[in-house]
Amino acid sequence: MAGVSFRRVEKRFGETTVIQPLDLEVKDQEFMVLVGPSGCGKSTLLRMLAGLEEVSAGTIAIGGQVVNDLPPRERNIAMVFQNYALYPHMTVKENLAFGLKVRKTPRAEIERRVLETARLLEIEPLLHRRPRELSGGQRQRVAVGRAIVRQPTVFLFDEPLSNLDAKLRVQMRAELSSLQRRLATTTIYVTHDQVEAMTMGHRIAVLRNGVLHQVGPPMELYERPADTFVASFLGTPPMNLLPGMLTQGGQALLLDGVKLPLSPPQRQAVLGSRSERVMVGIRPEHVLAGDVPEAVAVRVEVKVTEALGSEVVVHSTLAGAPLVARLGAVAVPALGEVITLSLPTDRFHFFDAATSQRLPISAEGVPGAANR
Repeated sequence: MAGVSFRRVEKRFGETTVIQPLDLEVKDQEFMVLVGPSGCGKSTLLRMLAGLEEVSAGTIAIGGQVVNDLPPRERNIAMVFQNYALYPHMTVKENLAFGLKVRKTPRAEIERRVLETARLLEIEPLLHRRPRELSGGQRQRVAVGRAIVRQPTVFLFDEPLSNLDAKLRVQMRAELSSLQRRLATTTIYVTHDQVEAMTMGHRIAVLRNGVLHQVGPPMELYERPADTFVASFLGTPPMNLLPGMLTQGGQALLLDGVKLPLSPPQRQAVLGSRSERVMVGIRPEHVLAGDVPEAVAVRVEVKVTEALGSEVVVHSTLAGAPLVARLGAVAVPALGEVITLSLPTDRFHFFDAATSQRLPISAEGVPGAANR
């Protein structure tokens, strides 16, 4: 078993706390993705696990063994960095074998593991080349191979795809996911790219300013974000967050002066707000073109359009906040044109404007709420 446990882990640099007390359990053989904006602490968390940074407080365990005081080489982990960190004077074969030689692995075992890894990653023809003779994607494969060849209990990836072009990143995402399934090795992957997080991870941990906001399977975080930060971070384009106002003692919710028809469970949810202000969330793909029954119709002015062939993304504003709609293959509206958009009420998410926390809706009696 090679699960990883972070228990009340903190990291401070002098008077600055970069990781607030954090608890996180990574299951054996799980692909866990740490995601968040630059500076949120995800790479620091990874470096503490690897032994490259000291833990200021709390404990980190691998396979049930606390590793706070173990040097990196005794933790049986392998890390792939953003810049690959290949030795430029060594061939691919020598790069793959280096870590095993340092550990005084028998020569025959080194040869077997290197060739086995090279076949797995389809880099056998590259074994006698040096890094400068490789493309970005080939270097990335070698860096991954150098981790695999050690047969660690845990793989650590620190934004390994950020130096690749867009097309190659898509390809390598699929290859890394497939590789992790085949090797069945516990993997922790750091990225700021929410698309990578959504497509690769068994579970996602979302961080901001050293605070863990939510942990769960990708679709759970997408459909039931714990707060406005998670709601706006996951999704392309991100969730629309529109300011609403409770009136009539909480019995009605106004959005830009329009009274929203709420179901009883939705009304009960918004009554849980600590203030009269409620953020109404709706995903861009759930906004519809035209006046649609069972939805709130709004008139907006088109600010920006993005014609993507299979869909048109329309940018506008409502209630002083951005409103983005993904409308499918419709006619592209003209800039400045006033159009009608519909907001299906069963697709609404509600957040307390004072705390940013989600206001949970009972699934009973709410169409589609079981998936939210």
